[in-house]
Amino acid sequence: MTEKRQIVAIGGGVLLPATENFKLEGYILDATGKAAPRVCFVPTASGDDRSYIVRFYQSYARFGVDLDVLRFFARTPGDLRAYLFAFDVVHVGGGNTRSMLAVWRYWGFDAILREAWERGIVLTGSSAGSICWFDAGVTDSVAGDLTATNGLGFVTGSNCPHYDGEIERRPAYQRMVAAQSLAPGLACDDGAGVHFVGDDVHEAISARPNARAYRVERDGAVARETAIATRALP
Repeated sequence: MTEKRQIVAIGGGVLLPATENFKLEGYILDATGKAAPRVCFVPTASGDDRSYIVRFYQSYARFGVDLDVLRFFARTPGDLRAYLFAFDVVHVGGGNTRSMLAVWRYWGFDAILREAWERGIVLTGSSAGSICWFDAGVTDSVAGDLTATNGLGFVTGSNCPHYDGEIERRPAYQRMVAAQSLAPGLACDDGAGVHFVGDDVHEAISARPNARAYRVERDGAVARETAIATRALP
């Protein structure tokens, strides 16, 4: 039987314990429907950055759930499938999207993630951890101007995180969609996310005032953004 497939794609503003705002983390845990979900953090895009791992533990530990980190730049589990399928949430960190995907493909982790998704494990993340689920997205993986990059293709269309958090993201994404170098898609401000159930948007959610999600589509020679109704998390 196919389980409910879920992805929570977040623009940014998560795993930041100094803000004392853990609404998105709480929402992700609730999406599992389990009283004591297990969460795996995958910080590949940051090169398994230690400070990022600390922030992960500080953010989720207050919920009293089991936590672990999957490292690809230290000793990596020999049976990645068995390791990953013991979790209820896979939270992917931000960083270099292109390098992250290259490492994952070498290990065959991209196929394992797809199987995890189909088994009902909640997939989530911000920045690179959001872009990766889509067909493609806007990345700063390469020095210089923002570029388009391919993703895993679990979600149809393109994605732009940090839509309001980095001044160049919004115009760059709209230019790429207008020029058809990226397909139409979804953008999220820092603090906002989109929850997919199956292939459909279940809802857009926000953990801070005025953070929104948007559809960005081509309209003739230009791109148009349309705000999605976004629920403020309590």
